[in-house]
Amino acid sequence: MDFRPNSAQVILVGAGPGAADLLTVRAVRALAAADVVVLDGLVGADVLDLIPARARRISVAKRRARHTLPQEQIGDLLVAEARAGHTVVRLKGGDPFIFGRGGEEVEACVAAGVPVQVIPGISAANGAAAATLMPLTHRDHASMVSFVAGECRGLAQQNWAGLAGKGRTLVIYMGLAGAGPIAEKLMADGLAPDTPVAVVERATQPDQRLVTSLLADLAGLVAREAIASPALIIVGDVATLPGRLAALAPLKEIPCPAC
Repeated sequence: MDFRPNSAQVILVGAGPGAADLLTVRAVRALAAADVVVLDGLVGADVLDLIPARARRISVAKRRARHTLPQEQIGDLLVAEARAGHTVVRLKGGDPFIFGRGGEEVEACVAAGVPVQVIPGISAANGAAAATLMPLTHRDHASMVSFVAGECRGLAQQNWAGLAGKGRTLVIYMGLAGAGPIAEKLMADGLAPDTPVAVVERATQPDQRLVTSLLADLAGLVAREAIASPALIIVGDVATLPGRLAALAPLKEIPCPAC
């Protein structure tokens, strides 16, 4: 892969769920070559520390109902910076192609004739599962996993049939604000009120938190625990596993061979 400063290209980089040591080697190399870094608001602080001091940072952080720049303008920004001769790293939390709008940004670059490449990252779902010892699939509990965006616009018209239930795991991104309607929708579609749920807040980061309850209590859980973004909602029997598995395998710190 060609990673050189001033090489007039855009590199979409998955920053993973937060912990800097979960970045790929390729992602670290791309960051080291960056002239400009266009970054999201959910990128972990340790990852931001890897950005070279010489690189210019541009935040396009998104929050619910409040975007720094509309998505179309983010694409225009990437194209303009690359055309100015810069190596532009578009740094995204998780993976660029899982609810990261990476496809739209690749399309903008391709349409403008700007070289573009994508470096995948550990998704929020994979990071949360590993950090909490919660396998998303398990021979005894789930043979299927689905990812959905939980933003409430048009929620009633969305078809989630078959995404949750016996033998299935449902992972909901961006679902905190709509936790009540999401639970009501799932129960109206036939999911039992006592279906286990888990919410993982700030997965893989030092202040990570895992809370569990039942589907009927999802909105109450989010409110009681004052859960804040970034967080994932996981619905299904696998939500009961973290406590049991943690008791069997207490976490140990992994030594750093380079330290």
